[in-house]
Amino acid sequence: MTDKPKFISPRHLNHRVLLVAVHDIVMAAISLPLAIWLRFWIVDIDWSPEEAWLPTLVFAGVAGVVFQYTGLYRGIWHFASLRDMLAILRGSLLSLLIFVPLLFIFTRLADYPRSALVMQVFILMLLLAGPRILYRSWKEGSLAGVLWRGEDRRVPVVLIGSSLAADTFIREMERGNAAYRVVGIIDDSTGRHGRDLRGIRVLGRLADLSAIITGMDEIDRPRRIIVADERVDGRTIRDLVEIAAPLGISVARLPRMTEFRKEGDAPQVQSVDVEDLLGRPQRVLDRSAVLRLIAGRRVLVTGAGGTIGSELVRQVAALAPAAIVLFEQSEHALYQIDMELSERYPALPRVAVLGDVRDPDSVESAFAAQRPDIVLHAAAYKHVPLVEANVGEGLLTNVRGTQIVAQACQRHNVAVMVMISTDKAVNPTNVMGATKRIAEMICQSLDLERSTGRGNGTQYVTVRFGNVLGSSGSVVPLFQRQLGQGGPLTVTHPDVTRFFMTTREAVELILQAAAMPSDRVQAEGKIFVLDMGEPVRIQDLARQMIRLAGLQPDKDIKIAFTGLRPGEKLYEEVLHSAETTVSTPQDGIMLAAPRIVDRAELDRTIASLIGHAQQRDTAALIAGIAALVPEFQHAPNGQGAVPASAA
Repeated sequence: MTDKPKFISPRHLNHRVLLVAVHDIVMAAISLPLAIWLRFWIVDIDWSPEEAWLPTLVFAGVAGVVFQYTGLYRGIWHFASLRDMLAILRGSLLSLLIFVPLLFIFTRLADYPRSALVMQVFILMLLLAGPRILYRSWKEGSLAGVLWRGEDRRVPVVLIGSSLAADTFIREMERGNAAYRVVGIIDDSTGRHGRDLRGIRVLGRLADLSAIITGMDEIDRPRRIIVADERVDGRTIRDLVEIAAPLGISVARLPRMTEFRKEGDAPQVQSVDVEDLLGRPQRVLDRSAVLRLIAGRRVLVTGAGGTIGSELVRQVAALAPAAIVLFEQSEHALYQIDMELSERYPALPRVAVLGDVRDPDSVESAFAAQRPDIVLHAAAYKHVPLVEANVGEGLLTNVRGTQIVAQACQRHNVAVMVMISTDKAVNPTNVMGATKRIAEMICQSLDLERSTGRGNGTQYVTVRFGNVLGSSGSVVPLFQRQLGQGGPLTVTHPDVTRFFMTTREAVELILQAAAMPSDRVQAEGKIFVLDMGEPVRIQDLARQMIRLAGLQPDKDIKIAFTGLRPGEKLYEEVLHSAETTVSTPQDGIMLAAPRIVDRAELDRTIASLIGHAQQRDTAALIAGIAALVPEFQHAPNGQGAVPASAA
C-alpha cells in the first residue's frame, strides 16, 4: 500500500483541522496537572497546579507533534470509530514515552509521582475520546465500529463522497470475505481534504481525480469508482464515466441509505445506469400538500397503462385515495397495471375500465358510474413520426379526447383535472406537438372560465415537460436494444438535443403542481412547466451508454447518423419566446402564461378540425391546425432550425 504522509501539508490546514489540533493539545495540557492532582487527592496531600506549569507546556508541545505524526487530527469526528480510539491510545502512549525521559533529564522526576504518569495515559485517552464519542452520538444517535483488518487481495476502489453511506460501506468492507478494498475518497468538501474516514484518506477534489488515480502505485490503483453520495448529480456522473473510460476503470454507485439491507449485510454496489447519468439531486417536495390532494378522494387516470399513466397510478395508490379508476384503451396495458395494483395494494378499491377518451359515451359512462373527484389525463398519442403519418388519429385522440374528458369533468363537478402536456407543444414543427398545444388551450380556456365565475368549480391544471427516460419509443430503450444487437446506435443528427426527466421525478412534480395552493400561486389560465435542467445531446448519451456497457464508442460500437425524422426538431424548448414565466414556491416548477384563445372561437375551430379528421382531409386539417396555432411550422421532413435562444 502507498505510504501515507505523516504530516498534514499546509494546503490541508483548514479551520476544522486547526480546531481539532487546538482541542487535542489543550486536552493534553490539562491531562498532566489533572493526573498529578488526582494522585495527591487520593493520598490527601495539598498540591497546586502552578508547580507543574513548565512540564505541562513541554508535554503539550510533545503531544502536539506526536498527534500530528500519528494522524490524530485527520480523523472525521462524525465517523469516529474504534480505529480512531486505537490512534488515540497510540498517540497517548508515544507522547508519554517521549515526555518521561525529558522530564527525568530536567527534574529527575522529583515531586512527580510515577503512578500519576501512568494515570495520565487513561485521563488523556478519556479527554481525547470522550468529545469524539459524544459528537458522533449527537450526530447519529448511535455508535458503530469495527476492528481494523489488514489489507488483502480485494478489488481496490475509490469512493466519491465522504458520506454516511461511505462510512457504512468502508465498515462493511473491513469484514471478512468482502469484495472491495477502499484506497481513497474523493470529496469536493475542502474541509475534509487530507483527513481520514475510518483510516481512509480523503485525497482531493473531483477535478483532480484523473491526476490522483494516475499518481497511485499499481497495487493501489483503483479498478472501480463507486459513487457513495446520492447528492451527486447526473452531470458529475457523466464526467466520472468520461474520466474512467480511458483509465479502464468502471463506475458504480451505492444504493440510497434507505435501500440498504438489514444490519450485517454489505451494501450492494450497483451499476451506473442511464437514469444516474441524467438524474438530478432529489428535490425537497411538499408531500403533505400532495397527500391532502389525494387522500380519501376518488381518482380517475386516463391512459393508466402508459409510461406516465402507470407511474401516476403507482404514486396515487400510495397516497391512500378512496378509490382509483384505471381508464385505458389497450387491454394488455390495462391488465398489467391492474394486476400490479392488485398485488401491491390489495385493499385499495379499484376499477379497471377498458375505454377510449375519443368516445363520449365511454367517458360519460365511466364518470357517471365512478364519480371521480380528481382526473389525471395522461391518455395521448405521443410518437412524432406515427402521428405525422396518421394526422387525423392524432388530432382525434389528443384534441378531441382532451375536450371530451375536460367537458365531462365540468358536468360531473370534478374538483381537479390535470392534463399532461409536452415540450413539443412549444413552437411545434410536428402534428403531435401542435395537437398537444391545442389541448393546452382547451384546459386554459376552461380554467379561465372558472376563475371568472362563468364555469363550475373544476380546476384545470396543465403540466408541460420533456422526454421521460425509458418510456416506450424513447431513445434509451432503442439504444439498449441496439447495444444488445452489437450496434450501431442510430442518432438522427449529430447536434440533436433533448430534455430528459425520470418518470418518478416527472410524476412527483405533476402531483406537486396539482396540489399547489391557490392562495400561494395564481395559476388561472397558466401552464405549469417542469424544470428539465440542461438539454442532453443525444450523440453524447449514445457514447455514454456504450461506455457504461464496457465498450468503446466508434471502435467496439459504431454510431450511425440517420437524418431527422418527419416533424423532428434539433432543439426542444419548454417555453415559447412570448411566454412569460412566474416562479412558484416549489423548486422545479415554474408557471408560464401562453397565448389565450377565446372559448367560443376555440370550440368552433376544433369542431371544424374534427370534421376534417373524420373525413381524412389531411391537407385541410394541417392548414386548420396552423391557423389555430400560428407558431406551428410544419416540417414533415424534419427541421433543424435553431431557436433564437440557441443561435
